[in-house]
Amino acid sequence: MPLKPILLFTLILTVIIAVRYLAAAGAVYAWIWMRPPEKVSGRRLNRDPPRPKLVAQEIRLSLLSSWIYALPAVFVFEVWWLFGGTKIYLDVGQYGWPWFIASGFVYLAIQDAYYYWLHRLMHHRALFKWTHAAHHRSRQPTPFASFAFAWPEAALNAWLTPALMFVIPIHPIVLAGLLTVMTVSAVLNHCGWELLPDRLVRGPVGKWLISATHHNVHHLDFTKNYGLYFRVWDRLMGTESMPTVCPNDSRRLERA
Repeated sequence: MPLKPILLFTLILTVIIAVRYLAAAGAVYAWIWMRPPEKVSGRRLNRDPPRPKLVAQEIRLSLLSSWIYALPAVFVFEVWWLFGGTKIYLDVGQYGWPWFIASGFVYLAIQDAYYYWLHRLMHHRALFKWTHAAHHRSRQPTPFASFAFAWPEAALNAWLTPALMFVIPIHPIVLAGLLTVMTVSAVLNHCGWELLPDRLVRGPVGKWLISATHHNVHHLDFTKNYGLYFRVWDRLMGTESMPTVCPNDSRRLERA
């Protein structure tokens, strides 16, 4: 395909990614930080309300990351559209409904494992400044911090899912679901409030999933809670720290 259409498609996809981010993060931000705290159904994690300067920085980094996420996506689309050289398929019957459902969990598990070890690597003092420090300027993150990465971190994150599409079959509907899960979980886990009920967060299923309560610890203690979706790797590697709710004050937290 000629260069101009590729550049145009990259621009369009960058705008789509940026608008999706702004819509999701902006909606959650307005819901929890632009209303009186007593009207928010949840448990506040951040001590202080967001500072405008911090929010502006988070938005700037996220928008700069949008085009980095768009580049590998454009490459995969071009290969699929022109040559069919990926594992993207349109007919559910080609692999069956069991794989249609299972493929989403396979992708999530691989993303989670990759991010856990990448995250720990980026916290190495030789790499932290150049990769992950920008994200950790948000000690008390807001929803806009969900994709606030310096370009090296964005590049390290952006390639995995597109690369998997060359080796693991996936249907576009499953892919859309994965992108939704990725966006929603990132926004909620950085919003500064635990919006999920404690009975879910600490229930049989929730105790294996990362929530805002779990991830907020990482923004305060860089040695804990590196996972993306699941708490399995943190538990296996001894890097998990889950706060408990103080029984006399539902808005205070104690470290377990």
